[in-house]
Amino acid sequence: MAGKRIIRVLDIDLTAEKMETIRREDLAPYIGGIGVAAKLFSELVQPDKDPMDPEQPIIFANGPMSTIFPVVTKTVAVFRSPLTGEWGESYAGMRLALAMRMSGFQAIVIRGKAARPVYLSIGNHGVRFKDASALWGLTVSETGSILRDLEPGRGHRSCIRIGPAGEKGVRFANVNVDTYRHFGRLGLGALFGSKNLKAMVVYGEREEKIENFAKYNQVYKEIYTRAVTTDIMDKYHGLGTAINVNGLNHLNGLPTRNLQQSSFEHAEVIGGESFAEQSLVRKMACAGCPVGCIHIGLHRREFGPGYDYESKYLSYDHELIFALGSFLGMSTQDKIYQLIDAVEELGLDAITAGVLLGWVTEACQRGIISEEQLGVKPEFDKTEPYLEILRRIVHPPNELYQMLALGAYAAAQRYGGQEYAMTLGKTEIAGYHTGYANILGQAVGARHSHLDNAGYSVDQKLKNKSPEEKVAALIKEEKWRNVLNCLTICLFAREIYQVDTVIAALDSIGISVTAEELEKLGHDIFEIKNTTRKQLGFAFNNLHTPERFFETASLTGKLDRQQFEEMLDLYQKQIGVHSQR
Repeated sequence: MAGKRIIRVLDIDLTAEKMETIRREDLAPYIGGIGVAAKLFSELVQPDKDPMDPEQPIIFANGPMSTIFPVVTKTVAVFRSPLTGEWGESYAGMRLALAMRMSGFQAIVIRGKAARPVYLSIGNHGVRFKDASALWGLTVSETGSILRDLEPGRGHRSCIRIGPAGEKGVRFANVNVDTYRHFGRLGLGALFGSKNLKAMVVYGEREEKIENFAKYNQVYKEIYTRAVTTDIMDKYHGLGTAINVNGLNHLNGLPTRNLQQSSFEHAEVIGGESFAEQSLVRKMACAGCPVGCIHIGLHRREFGPGYDYESKYLSYDHELIFALGSFLGMSTQDKIYQLIDAVEELGLDAITAGVLLGWVTEACQRGIISEEQLGVKPEFDKTEPYLEILRRIVHPPNELYQMLALGAYAAAQRYGGQEYAMTLGKTEIAGYHTGYANILGQAVGARHSHLDNAGYSVDQKLKNKSPEEKVAALIKEEKWRNVLNCLTICLFAREIYQVDTVIAALDSIGISVTAEELEKLGHDIFEIKNTTRKQLGFAFNNLHTPERFFETASLTGKLDRQQFEEMLDLYQKQIGVHSQR
């Protein structure tokens, strides 16, 4: 890669309340985003210490194209997951990538533990450590409202914060980003809480000069035109990912009632079309995005007797409708909104919360855990018991709730019911039941996410291909997504940012790179992740695949465990690992 670049890393020590700006020219070949974050994390992580140990690092990074090209909107967070003990990786949009850029930092490292609750105020001036004692215990929305009044930078700042779940160390607590986006999966919020870090506000006024503006402007316009005048992004602006609900349901690929079914009789009522017709009031975009895929619905709720109502704006998408809707048998939008509101205010990952509640419901029905232990009787399509369970997970009254705060995998290990605790790699599943590639992709992906390698798509597009071809497609896709995530491109725009487009965009801002170098970069990051994952305890022979996947028919039909195990062996062979089965 030609061209000299220096990555400015803001290194924050919460224990000493000190900061240092480190200039790393050696990180330039990793471009930015996940490349820089993965390299920093591999250098700083403490494999022999608990994920919640104060010395464990949290890394944030953006990329050189962040917010100056269409739909390049994400910031990546890399950390040791308190949910799995393994690799943690999460992405969020809204304004954080822009705010980091304007503050002059390409990466932020946070280590240590503050002596008291604090929040960080980060700008081109550096870092201020501010007392957050008065914010501790407040909900996500309350915290955001106060910080917006206290901190400067209105319009281009970013306010990220945790709720009570993070403070209490719930292992699937999230970090809210500017109200409508999140670092959702794998428990980053619990790490914030373990460090006495309530929030981080980032802003700045730094300007950057683009040397060859004419070249940049030409490439920008070409990408912009594809984003807004072709049908590539129509789905995301129109109904958003909620359009997937009815599509998957018709194809028998929508996990329902703890995956006892793969279709839902009320899918049309809770599908994207119905949400848009009945409650959609606004569409929003992240900074740097001309599309606007964030769908905001109006939830009207009664908060007191005598017809006292309030209205609240909540974002919804496919994963929330799946996890807090079909997976729990919720038959109305209002019921889903109630659950979305609860997880938002407590600061919980919606997917893990919903999948965990699915296990709780079935485990109680089967007598593995009792109504007496829970204090309520959970039932599919009943919101009140679920709302109470969520509150008690954050404020646990007994051992059962302490275990539930560790996630579905840990709870099932303790009480039983692992065959229907729907996790892969100790991580609660996403909203697809499409076939072997979906299960395998989540099981082996670096962060055990459907977004690692798009196994759900491989199942459908390569339905009639051989197992070898499907496995190869998963590996190829994960490596290419590493490249896109170095640039922190929103993966909704992955069809726009093909290899030639990526090369042209980078070249227009002075970064010369070849297709071969990009391919090598994706592979190198894949290897860094796998090496670090192994150090943190990941092993293929420890993977647990619940029997429920093979009991409930999928989009591609009934699945066979032996065939899945053979594909797992193929995966290990293709990445050069001796089968551990």
